[in-house]
Amino acid sequence: MDREELGAWLRLLETPGVGRVSARRLLTAFGSAQAVIAASSSACGQVVGAAQAEALASPPRSLAALLAATLDWLGAASGPPRTVIPLGDPLYPSMLLEAADPPLLFYAQGRFELLQAEGIAVVGSRNPTPQGTENAKAFASQLAHAGMTVVSGLALGIDTAAHEGALEGPASTIAVVGTGLDRVYPSRNLKLAHRIADAGLIISEYPIGTPPLPPHFPPRNRIIAGLTRGTLVVEAALRSGSLITARLASEAGRDVFAIPGSIHSPQSRGCHALIKQGAKLVENALDILEELRLPGPNGAATVAADPALAPQASDSLLAALGFDPITLDALVARTGQPVAELNVRLLDLELEGHVARLPGQRFQRLGRG
Repeated sequence: MDREELGAWLRLLETPGVGRVSARRLLTAFGSAQAVIAASSSACGQVVGAAQAEALASPPRSLAALLAATLDWLGAASGPPRTVIPLGDPLYPSMLLEAADPPLLFYAQGRFELLQAEGIAVVGSRNPTPQGTENAKAFASQLAHAGMTVVSGLALGIDTAAHEGALEGPASTIAVVGTGLDRVYPSRNLKLAHRIADAGLIISEYPIGTPPLPPHFPPRNRIIAGLTRGTLVVEAALRSGSLITARLASEAGRDVFAIPGSIHSPQSRGCHALIKQGAKLVENALDILEELRLPGPNGAATVAADPALAPQASDSLLAALGFDPITLDALVARTGQPVAELNVRLLDLELEGHVARLPGQRFQRLGRG
C-alpha cells in the first residue's frame, strides 16, 4: 500500500462521525478508499447522510500526523514484519470475511500466514482460579501442537495463559488487541506481546497511537470470534466479556465450547450457562479436535499422548482435596491427619505443581488426575 492509498484509508476510517457502517456503504458504492475521498460531497451524500459527507469533505487536522506515525511504524528497520491489511488484500483472512461486521482495515505484526490458519479462540476470566489458568495453558498448548492457531485478546488471566500455552506449539497464537500496535496493554504483558510478535501474530483495527480506552475492547471480541472455527470459554462469570465472544461466535455459526467447573465457583457460572444454552462441554483438547474434525498433524495421537492432560498418579490427599477450594481445617476433618503432617504433604504437592495455595489458608487441586 502506497502513501496515497494509506492516506485515503486513514481519512475514511478516522474522520469523526463517519463510523464503520457508513464507511462500508461508501466503499461498496465507490469501490475503493481513494475513490470515496475523490468523490464529491453530493455524491457521498447520496450514499450516507449529509453530515458524514460533509465531514469527509476536508481531512481531519490529525490526519497528517497519523499518516506520518503509521508510515514510521511500517518502516521500522528491525523487529518482526509489519503491514496494514484492508478488505480485498490477499492477506485478509477468509474466515473473517464470513463474519458479521469484519474490520475494513487492520494492522498486523508477526507471522502473516497465521491469518489463513485453522483457528480456535480461547477466552475467559481476567481473574481465573489456579485450575482455570492451568486448563487454559494446557488446552492451548495441546491445540497449537495439533495444528490449531489459538486466538485470544492479550488480557490478563485466561487470555495470557492461552497465549503462553499456544506459543509452545508450531501453530502458535494470534493476539487481537484494543490499542494501536505501538502500545501494549496491559503493560504487564509487554514481554508476552514481544514473544507473540516474534513467534505468532498481533493484530488490531485501531490506528497507531491509539491508547487503551474501555470502549475499544468489546468490539475486538467480534474479530476474535470471526477469525476462528470455534470459541472455547475456560472460565467466565455470568457478566463477562468472554460470553460476548461466545455469543458472536454462535451467531456466526461457529462452534462454542465450555469447560465445566465447580458449582460453587462464580468463575464457572458463565461456562455452565453456555452449556445450558447448547455449548459443547469439553474435558480435553481432543474433544474440540474431534468436534471440528480437525486432527491436524499427528493431532489425536499428539493430544492423547501429551502429559499435560494425562491423569496424575493416584494420591490419597489429592483424592481428599477434590477439585473445589478447601480450607486446611476442612482437610483435617476429611482426612483425619494432623495439621503438621498435612502442611508438609501439601507443600510437597504444591512444589510438584499439583496443588495451589489460595488466600485464607485454602488449597485447590490442579490438573485432571
